[in-house]
Amino acid sequence: MPRQLFVTTALPYANGPFHIGHIMEYIQADIWVRFQRMQGHTVHFVGADDAHGAPIMIAAEKAGKTPQQFVADIAAGRQQYLDGFHIGFDHWHSTDEPENHELAKDIYRALRKAGLVFIRPIEQFFDPVKAMFLPDRYIQGECPKCGAKDQYGDACEVCGAVYAPTELKHPTSTLTGATPVLKTSEHHFFQLSSSRCIDFLKEWTHEPGRLQPEVLNKIKEWFTVDEHGHGGLADWDISRDAPYFGIEIPDAPGKYFYVWLDAPIGYLASLKAYCVKAGLDFDALVDPDGPTEQVHFIGKDITYFHTLFWPAMLKFSGRKTPDRVFVHGFITVSGEKMSKSRGTGISPLRYLELGMNAQWLRYYIAAKLNGKVEDIDFNPDDFMARVNSDLIGKYINIASRAAGFIAKRFDGRLASTLGADGSALLETLQAARTDIARLYDEREYGKALRETMSLADRVNAYVDANKPWELAKQPGEHARLQDVCSTCVEAFRLLTVYLKPVLPVLAQQVEAFLNIGPLVFDDASRRLGAHAIGNYSHLMQRVDTKQLDALFEPPSPQPSSVPGEGANGGAVSGGASGAAGATPGGEALAPVINIGDFAKIDLRLAKIVDAALVDGSTKLLRLTLDVGEAEPRTVFSGIQSAFKPAELIGKFTVMVANLAPRKMKFGLSEGMVLAASHADEKSHPGLFLLEPTPGAVAGLRVR
Repeated sequence: MPRQLFVTTALPYANGPFHIGHIMEYIQADIWVRFQRMQGHTVHFVGADDAHGAPIMIAAEKAGKTPQQFVADIAAGRQQYLDGFHIGFDHWHSTDEPENHELAKDIYRALRKAGLVFIRPIEQFFDPVKAMFLPDRYIQGECPKCGAKDQYGDACEVCGAVYAPTELKHPTSTLTGATPVLKTSEHHFFQLSSSRCIDFLKEWTHEPGRLQPEVLNKIKEWFTVDEHGHGGLADWDISRDAPYFGIEIPDAPGKYFYVWLDAPIGYLASLKAYCVKAGLDFDALVDPDGPTEQVHFIGKDITYFHTLFWPAMLKFSGRKTPDRVFVHGFITVSGEKMSKSRGTGISPLRYLELGMNAQWLRYYIAAKLNGKVEDIDFNPDDFMARVNSDLIGKYINIASRAAGFIAKRFDGRLASTLGADGSALLETLQAARTDIARLYDEREYGKALRETMSLADRVNAYVDANKPWELAKQPGEHARLQDVCSTCVEAFRLLTVYLKPVLPVLAQQVEAFLNIGPLVFDDASRRLGAHAIGNYSHLMQRVDTKQLDALFEPPSPQPSSVPGEGANGGAVSGGASGAAGATPGGEALAPVINIGDFAKIDLRLAKIVDAALVDGSTKLLRLTLDVGEAEPRTVFSGIQSAFKPAELIGKFTVMVANLAPRKMKFGLSEGMVLAASHADEKSHPGLFLLEPTPGAVAGLRVR
């Protein structure tokens, strides 16, 4: 029976561009959505930016923007990623749009009416200079367990201890350096610990097929209460005090919803906005008794919110609960955590700018994914081998070895009937349709692609056995040549059906070449027969090693992103481990060099004589630097989110003076300004320019 599906991905926090973890998740969901549509099902696929929270408010202030403008600037860069990787959301929204404000308030009122919201006072740190309560990540002090200095307000990166921020010794605000004071405030709580919530969630989570087995096992741990009464579900603080960028709580002036309450409601808000645009009935789609299936794709780090808070909020506000929550792991590079500074990160935008085919990455990620909560690894050598061997060597070459003969010898027309061996081959390919469809539906993409490439091996064995290039030279083999080449073209079409969810643009090119309409999965049960095809042109290039090398070149230092509070489902593995022996700054020291290596780098003191925003960039500042030369230099530096141009003018800093000039679309950058930041930029915000002590002169060399 035709299904109706409402599908979402986790909302990225609107503090920076998409990273490779976002793209991995979107590709996974997009493949599933495309497959469902090829099955004849209706899918409403929406996404949104998670736009609220103190980190965005603070970052916007530093950038000299309103939070709304800050978020809008981030959102303006989204489409190039989505289009570039062929990710087909029906609608992209923001949690700061009217639909989300309205729905969040409605859901809160319903929860309050159900008796699941209560208010109680809590004591927390307050910055007297900034005049705001401080989130954990904006408090530093000495660890109450081991005494390590400069630890954040939730966990120690040296000994691994977890604690309340009020337990820190000698706390300071990372925003102003002031000593925070304890202040009491009334907060709103959602009573997740109530027997009603617990009973419902135990039943909901155990519904067959709703959650993966490993997710269910983890949830069981969260329900467990030990012999001392510790553990179990705790009530959830859903409010924050002004100043805060978010949605004000009804009948509670100065109180705002914690970003994690309104963020998942953004799924519904995005669907509602899409329904207005598409003329659909929103209420019918989210009717608890209606046929629409609600499906979420998320990263494993936000499982708690999506499998406990979110379904409980929906249930007790009288709304439809999710039918499936599909959880995936992180992505690493060559077995290592992502590190932009070491060149072990993958920039999706850099990938596209280098002209690398987006479908290479879609295929490679799909070949690694399965229905379990497992991390996947991007290995450059494996990437090249899979693309060049599988896609080009096994799949594309089938068409290139046969289509030319059909065009030249048979006026582009396929044989009306095929020989026994060709028919048997096609029957084998057609028989795989049910299994491959099941694997796609279960998100076992790696198995689906392995099965497809195994079928491609059979087709290539058929080509090698029949050698059409030799048949073309032999008198009396005209009919046999058409038979063999027609079998190959038919097989190529069947393989394209199986690959279309992963390679949508390539499938469109194949459809045009074969003179057929959009392929659906049922097309694998039919044959073309005496059909006229078009002229073949090469469909995909091989991966070039130079492109891969360029992809992993360490970039120039970039500013830290503001830390995220939101529902971004971080799918990139990285950052400090939080265990004993954590490395300085969150990353290991670079390999040892000698004094000769260091002497090659010419570091000079530079005076910033001018600083300006760069049109078309949300990251860069154009710095005019006096390095003691006859003419000042221009350097483009990615520090816009951390510094206002006006506050930099007149300051001294350190620059790499003998770095080869780099041509950028904004102009020529003649060096690089040095800055320091933590490797885990999300959890440890802050970017620090290097400045000399008073009395410095432009041009002095740093030795």
